[in-house]
Amino acid sequence: AGSPVLSPDSSSHDAALSAPAASPADSENLSPDELELLAKLEEQNRLLEADSKSMRSMSGSRRNSGSSLVSSSSASSNLSHLEEDTWILWGRIVNEWDEWRRKKDKLLKELLRKGIPHHFRAIVWQLLCNATDMPVKNQYSELLKMSSPCEKLIRRDIARTYPEHDFFKGQDSLGQEVLFNVMKAYSLVDREVGYCQGSAFIVGLLLMQMPEEEAFCVFVRLMQEYRLRELFKPSMAELGLCIYQFEHLLQEQLPELNVHFRSQSFHTSMYASSWFLTLFLTFLPLPIATRIFDIFMYEGLEIIFRIGIAILQYNQTDLIQLDMEGMSQHFQKVIPHQFDSCPDKLILRAYQVRYNPKRMKKLEKEYTTIKNKEMEEQIEIKRLRTENRLLKQRIETLEKGQVTRAQEAEENYVIKRELAVVRQQCYTASEGLEKAQDTIRELQQHKVTYMHIVHSRSTVTSTLLNNSLPDEINVAQLQDELKLVKLREQETLRSFREMQEAVTDLNHCWQHHTSRGGGGHWKESPKKNALNELQDKLMSLRLREAQGQAELKEVKLKILQLESQNQINCKLVIRHEQESAGLQERLQNALSHNKTLQSQLNEMKRKMAESDCKSKEEVMAVRLREADSMASMAELRQKIAELEIQKEEGLIQGQLNHSDSRQYITQLREQIAELKNEVRLSQTNTHVHTLVGKFSCYLSQSLHM
Repeated sequence: AGSPVLSPDSSSHDAALSAPAASPADSENLSPDELELLAKLEEQNRLLEADSKSMRSMSGSRRNSGSSLVSSSSASSNLSHLEEDTWILWGRIVNEWDEWRRKKDKLLKELLRKGIPHHFRAIVWQLLCNATDMPVKNQYSELLKMSSPCEKLIRRDIARTYPEHDFFKGQDSLGQEVLFNVMKAYSLVDREVGYCQGSAFIVGLLLMQMPEEEAFCVFVRLMQEYRLRELFKPSMAELGLCIYQFEHLLQEQLPELNVHFRSQSFHTSMYASSWFLTLFLTFLPLPIATRIFDIFMYEGLEIIFRIGIAILQYNQTDLIQLDMEGMSQHFQKVIPHQFDSCPDKLILRAYQVRYNPKRMKKLEKEYTTIKNKEMEEQIEIKRLRTENRLLKQRIETLEKGQVTRAQEAEENYVIKRELAVVRQQCYTASEGLEKAQDTIRELQQHKVTYMHIVHSRSTVTSTLLNNSLPDEINVAQLQDELKLVKLREQETLRSFREMQEAVTDLNHCWQHHTSRGGGGHWKESPKKNALNELQDKLMSLRLREAQGQAELKEVKLKILQLESQNQINCKLVIRHEQESAGLQERLQNALSHNKTLQSQLNEMKRKMAESDCKSKEEVMAVRLREADSMASMAELRQKIAELEIQKEEGLIQGQLNHSDSRQYITQLREQIAELKNEVRLSQTNTHVHTLVGKFSCYLSQSLHM
């Protein structure tokens, strides 16, 4: 065993510790020498108690009698014998430790409750927690060379650990240095726990009894085997269990005090947390706390529950009369010093407290169940908070998007108004289109009529041109006929000239005849007169014959002219008959073409009707899409209202799907795009109406031309 570093209770209390009376069952297992030693210890203990009472009475009075000096000297003599016997007993226990733990466990428990001599505490504590040969002891020096993330916290709290004790007093003292080393080494060994402030007081107590390596090993064993690790975890779940168990003990054994605590809102954690975290090392004086620690090393946290209830039982009457502030002052100033003179009194009271391990196990199960439920609730609350946070983010997004949606709604309203205007314009344009279509049909009819007229005129013109420009055969015939006519005219002209010459000759002869017999006619004979008369008659007959021939020739000329004219007229008649036959044929062709055009017109009317039906269907589809968009907007508002109701009732389950909101927004955008396409379509229809108007104007202008 290592030598003790320092004793925290160098007063007469540890020296006065006596062995308890052995129970009948234990006395059967003890040897006669051990029974004799126990009897001596009990006798010396009674003498010591009587001597302590006499010493207290003597210190209260100013007398210094001889009897008191004799009593003091006899007590000192008895104390020296007691210490010698105690050393022998504990020396034997240490040397025969395994046998005592195996066969004399109850007697060892009683001796521990009476207190371990401070010279034996180091080795006994190590034996109690089985920390004599730990592998971690060999790692201690290596751990000190490493750096810990908790070093700053440890340095900060070292000065607050036992600040009045000589071993830890003063900055950079030996006690503070070794305390820092042990705490740093453990923070590296157990990184989950790291460093907790209350653990420094336990390590400080260990360092008062043993070197730092052994203190480190004992502390590691305490953390692992004595529930301290669970107490010092960041969650401090074990501390909550201890408080829960302590509250039920208080409720069962001190119900009036428990009611008073509750009425004053004086919670158990306000005064009992430090009891479990520091094992009364920060609440009671160090000698008493060390006695409690002796028992804790053997019995565990049970002694903490017993001591706590015993303290409350002892102070119940005073505490019930105090308010919350008064109780806090009473716990801080009065209770810690009530048992300074007699620690055994507190320990005796502690073992009078009813403590049922089965009941504590049951409470532990209840607390575990409650904590599991609370953990599930916390998980559910955390999930709900996460969902709530997501909902808030989504609501914020939606609220931020409300401006956008408001703008979109305003834009939708404007678009709807524009759409209504466009629909009105579309309706007006449709009416105008129908009128334009009627006009187009009329114009087409006029155009067909005009085209027929133009075609007929062009046909007649072409016919006339064809007639006026005959082919080569007709030209040859006409040339032959023309030659014949010219020959006839030449003959007629020649005969007419001959007749004129004859007439001219007759006129000359008559004039000569007249000029020759005019003056002497009355003087000639009657024969000559008769001859002259006959010659005159002959001349007149010749003249008449010439005139008759001339007239005949003229008649023949007229006949020739008439015959040529008749031939020309006959040929013209034949040509006209041919032209009439061609016109009849063209008329038939025109009628068939008219029928074809009529069928085409009917087809165009059918197509126009189909286009009108399609336009009406598109208008109906636009209206249906508008109704669908309004329904989807109503559904969106309903979903938002349902989400708000679910948020208020706190019944939201499952995680939100971001993809639904995005898909819905995408659908809204698609609907808006469809509305915009409809607007563009209406604008396209307006453009078509404009083109139709321009085309009708062009047709009217062409018709006027």
